[in-house]
Amino acid sequence: MELTNAVAVVTGANRGFGRHIAAQLLERGAKVYAAARNPESIDLPGAIPLRLDVTDPESVAQAASVAADATLVVNNAGVAAGQPLIGGELDGVRLDMETNYFGTLLVTRAFAPVLEANGGGAFLNVLSVLSWFHPGPFGAYSAAKAAAWALTNATRDQLAPSGISVTGLHVGYMDTDMAASVPPEQKVDPAIVAKLALDAVERGDHEVLGDDLTRGVKAQLAG
Repeated sequence: MELTNAVAVVTGANRGFGRHIAAQLLERGAKVYAAARNPESIDLPGAIPLRLDVTDPESVAQAASVAADATLVVNNAGVAAGQPLIGGELDGVRLDMETNYFGTLLVTRAFAPVLEANGGGAFLNVLSVLSWFHPGPFGAYSAAKAAAWALTNATRDQLAPSGISVTGLHVGYMDTDMAASVPPEQKVDPAIVAKLALDAVERGDHEVLGDDLTRGVKAQLAG
């Protein structure tokens, strides 16, 4: 899809990768609804603050009614509770799934009819290398992102007849607040990943591999 004059909703746009995506969409000529639980935290010039809590069905429905002209939705909002599946705090495990999986599902369900009514469009789902690689200490996050990967593939198949594409972005550590404790040499520039992802949306690609770590893991899946 052409991003110039697109109308985009970016969840979790108040900071980190979401803010980079929203900023680059504005640079490409798109109208951008920058969504966050606290819209007062949006400080991106040119963006339209939008109240949206992806874990609250009423909030999601209200956002879809406000952004009724949307043609692109970026499912970026996420958390990482850092809990293993065995012995970890169950509230943290549930938070990861409620936000990273059910949050993406709620937003997709609410906005799919909006995109269809506007002639079609695209979803970009921000996933992770941990959709495929599942280390024990990050079991809760990995399970949620694996589920979100399955959601991405299933909704792509279901929404294609409506003229809606679904792109999945897989990436490792980016230089954002979520990865603040990760050594700098292990992180990639989120601005570079954002450009790769938006270029892929324009081409209608099914998948984006955002860094060398992710490309290496994907190449080893068959093994």
